[in-house]
Amino acid sequence: MTLPTTMRAMLLDRPGTPLRLAQLPVPSPAEGQILLAVQACGVCRTDLHLVDGELPDPVLPMVPGHEIVGTVAALGPGVQGLHIGQRVGVPWLGWTCGHCRYCRRGQENLCERARFTGYQLPGGYAEYTLADARYCFALPEEPAPEHLAPLLCAGLIGYRALRLAGDAQRLGLYGFGAAAHIIAQVARAQGREVFALTRPGDTASQEFARSLGAVWAGGSDETPPELLDAALIFAPAGSLVPTALQHVDKGCCVVCAGIHMSDIPSFPYAWLWGERQLRSVANLTRRDGAEFFELAARTPLHTEVHCFALEQANEALEQLRRGAFQGAAVLRI
Repeated sequence: MTLPTTMRAMLLDRPGTPLRLAQLPVPSPAEGQILLAVQACGVCRTDLHLVDGELPDPVLPMVPGHEIVGTVAALGPGVQGLHIGQRVGVPWLGWTCGHCRYCRRGQENLCERARFTGYQLPGGYAEYTLADARYCFALPEEPAPEHLAPLLCAGLIGYRALRLAGDAQRLGLYGFGAAAHIIAQVARAQGREVFALTRPGDTASQEFARSLGAVWAGGSDETPPELLDAALIFAPAGSLVPTALQHVDKGCCVVCAGIHMSDIPSFPYAWLWGERQLRSVANLTRRDGAEFFELAARTPLHTEVHCFALEQANEALEQLRRGAFQGAAVLRI
């Protein structure tokens, strides 16, 4: 297979500026790396936080994108278990040190030296990208790559948030976007009840949630008809934390599932009292990925996607910012 010498990619030169289309050299995989021919890359709210300068110390210039589906185009020395032409996925977690105290106790998502795809490592808003083979997931040949891409972050982070909710039966999802629309389907398949809370007045998202099996959907300014066993907050709005604490029963938890959130306002201790728990989700582990893709293989999941060309990455980000669509945005390369 003869590879091209150059590729198209969308570059972020500095936060607060639009991505620009660039012609870059096609990189060669080093020890333990693979070169991927990108088929699709999801457009995640974390990419929006990166572009807006809300994430600290990014490596710049940077090719964003961490929901990558592609085929192996070249193998670096020492790579085993993958072959040329195989479809794989690249998630947010791109590398860990393997020997810090977090890695040693199975919390590689908290690694002190971790590197993240599309933030410190070049991402998937490009025709080709490199990835550490150890942090890639083998993917099936079906469905189409644009339907698999959202699983690499929205699905994985949503799954980790769901795991932290334990066996909660009545599950509140705050913000019904890419992650919530996937996890709602997982929760329903597990026999849980889903309550969806959207932006006030967003009847389209509420109807979308009901179409995916939510037993109730309303605005975040409304009160669910029952106390919840757990609340998963996907919207990056800190004001939802006190709201969710008032909606969960005693002994239950509120899980903040985003990498960035606006400040949480003060609230009365009584809203937390009763052994309610407030916790966050930080990144993902490879174990999360293995478990989630095994679950996805036996649970029919439909991802609602809106496809854009690579050159339309700025438009996709702006539509995501405005909440102009249901489900997820994906760049189809």
